[in-house]
Amino acid sequence: MIPRYTRPEMASIWEPQTRFKIWFEIEAYAADALAELGVIPKEAAKTIWAKGKDATFDVARIDEIERETKHDVIAFLTHLAEIVGPEARFVHQGMTSSDVLDTCLNVQLKRAADLLIADLDRVLAALKTRAFEHKMTPTIGRSHGIHAEPVTFGLKLAYAHAEFARARARLVAARDEISTCAISGAVGTFAQIDPQVEEHVAKAMGLRPEPVSTQVIPRDRHAMYFATLGVIAASVERLAVEVRHLQRTEVLEAEEFFSEGQKGSSAMPHKRNPVLSENLSGLARMVRAYVTPALENVVLWHERDISHSSAERMMAPDATVTLDFALVRLAGLIEKLLVYPQNMQKNLDRLGGLVHSQRVLIALTQKGASREDAYKFVQRNAMPVWRGEGDFQTLLKQDADVKKYLTDAEIEEKFDLGYHLKHVDTIFQRVFGES
Repeated sequence: MIPRYTRPEMASIWEPQTRFKIWFEIEAYAADALAELGVIPKEAAKTIWAKGKDATFDVARIDEIERETKHDVIAFLTHLAEIVGPEARFVHQGMTSSDVLDTCLNVQLKRAADLLIADLDRVLAALKTRAFEHKMTPTIGRSHGIHAEPVTFGLKLAYAHAEFARARARLVAARDEISTCAISGAVGTFAQIDPQVEEHVAKAMGLRPEPVSTQVIPRDRHAMYFATLGVIAASVERLAVEVRHLQRTEVLEAEEFFSEGQKGSSAMPHKRNPVLSENLSGLARMVRAYVTPALENVVLWHERDISHSSAERMMAPDATVTLDFALVRLAGLIEKLLVYPQNMQKNLDRLGGLVHSQRVLIALTQKGASREDAYKFVQRNAMPVWRGEGDFQTLLKQDADVKKYLTDAEIEEKFDLGYHLKHVDTIFQRVFGES
């Protein structure tokens, strides 16, 4: 985790002290269940809770023990015994390290998902507010980066809102899928521990029992979780790239907020650069980079190996921390985005009416011209306008073939900007449930 791109709320989920607290809770809840089953003394379970629940675990001490044992869970259990005393011999009865590690990881991933869902809610709120603000602000739609037909800036934001609404639904599903617990012992057979212990721990930790674990929770669950984060990151970058293009000097239809005292370049004092959206592109790449190792972690040997472990120690905190930062940054970008309707209109008018070519094409076919002829008539009048040699509407009115089918008034009617915006309310109704 890089401090520059880390928010404390998410970082705290992955701190060693948090991890050890969760490990302790898993062990203590398991001890409770074992005590109820008569496997260990009830007083021992009470002592474990009494001495461990408010303990601050000595991370340095655990690290010291691990340097000798070369085993992280054993190092923790050894330190826990130093805190709990003789009753610590009843800790971890019938359990294996993966029971603790995998259950803890899923608790952390679930908590991380909760924060990410809240981040998405802020992004969605910002997009909705700005979409309605610019619901009928006309701008040019582009395909291949080239002027196509008119849209509104509100529609651009509505598109993003729908995309992030899907992202939220996927993340809710991924959070549910990852919310499982395994306390099934070596190779997952429950030979040394009763399934009731798993059920108790799962309920206490806000999880569900894993239906069948080998010695690890199946990693297809984790693969889907990180794939979901990767798709969300792609959506972040798609919107960031849109802002980057709109802020280009030749376009300048929207731009990132530029605060008092902000500097755009160490060399050129005039610069106002899209640094936030460029930053988001970079962060999105890092989140997506963890999708491949998550998929590869699905493939483990037999009942378990630990080839997934090293990857997960990096990817789980890094991917969630980075996406959390990116979503909050994106929300702020949209909330403060500077929008320039006058420049949008200027760009709409830049091609001398060519954006209405399809309406003319359709009108000619409806009046009897073949599609091939209609396309030829329209295109031959459009090409000079591309070269800056006239106005599209004027050229059409001077074309004898076009005039065989359309009057001047009919040609003029095809250049109505409002025609392209007549179904904006319908689209907003579909996206937001209100128009």
